[in-house]
Amino acid sequence: MNTRSPNTPYWLRNGHADTLFAKLLQGKAPDYRRELLPDSTGKTQVAYDFVDSADPDAPLVVLFHGLEGSSESHYAVELMKAVQQRGWNGVVAHFRSCGGIENTAPVFYHLGDTPEIAFMLNTLARRYSTIYAVGVSLGGNALAKYLGEQGSNAVPRASAVVSAPVDAVAAGTRFDQGMTRLIYTRYFLNSLLPKARAIPRFQTALSRQNCKTLGDFDDRFTAPLHGFADRHDYYRRNSCKPFLKGVDTPLLLLNAVNDPFLPPEALPTGRDVSSAVTLLQPAYGGHVGFVSRDRGRLNLQWLPQTVLDYFKQHQP
Repeated sequence: MNTRSPNTPYWLRNGHADTLFAKLLQGKAPDYRRELLPDSTGKTQVAYDFVDSADPDAPLVVLFHGLEGSSESHYAVELMKAVQQRGWNGVVAHFRSCGGIENTAPVFYHLGDTPEIAFMLNTLARRYSTIYAVGVSLGGNALAKYLGEQGSNAVPRASAVVSAPVDAVAAGTRFDQGMTRLIYTRYFLNSLLPKARAIPRFQTALSRQNCKTLGDFDDRFTAPLHGFADRHDYYRRNSCKPFLKGVDTPLLLLNAVNDPFLPPEALPTGRDVSSAVTLLQPAYGGHVGFVSRDRGRLNLQWLPQTVLDYFKQHQP
């Protein structure tokens, strides 16, 4: 496995720049095969976008995306193309309302929705004998929390969690301030608010006047919808960091030190994790950026190759 930091150009070593430039480098998505399957509530359907191997015994790499992500997100596109190149199976498992599918369930998706993670993995385990799991950002936090809760009963043979807000309380102080708020808040709220208002009890409760930050959104929507007292209760109870000592299957936990969504002092250390967890904390990479340079050309290959090399170490 490549444990060295990505060869990030000096002019991209600001976490915001690395993240934003990664989106510009995104290539064409593979030709996915889509299936609509029930979610864990049985009240709605969610999208699974597959890339299929010709080898019936090839493993499956399942990706859980970040907030408002999809199979078209830059990290999903690059990972699934790399999976194809190795002759493996891959799937992007979409959370409720994502991937262009309307959510008709009485709940949404969130940082710690481990029942949905478990349901998706168990659904896939009925088809594939070997499963590797990748979680990115919000999806990474949910996957890591699931692994800690399940211990040796977790479905994946090995997992990778990328740019997860492992301490959501600390991440919350970053997301609603400064450049992070300026760059990302409008993007996320423009997508989240119309979906939230589709749930009848929130039709009039959410507006741009009373919901100006993601913290406001979590206070007025995510927390009450899912049974938390407020955003602070939601962040505290769903941060994956306290669950990392319970992880019993191989996990690569990857966070860039310059991730603008998480203060570096909140990153886990060896004291916070079990012996099954490998910490990889390169200096640069931003939030799921990890732009690398090879022979003068910029690319996004460092992340998928690092993750897949880790999985290769844990093949049956």
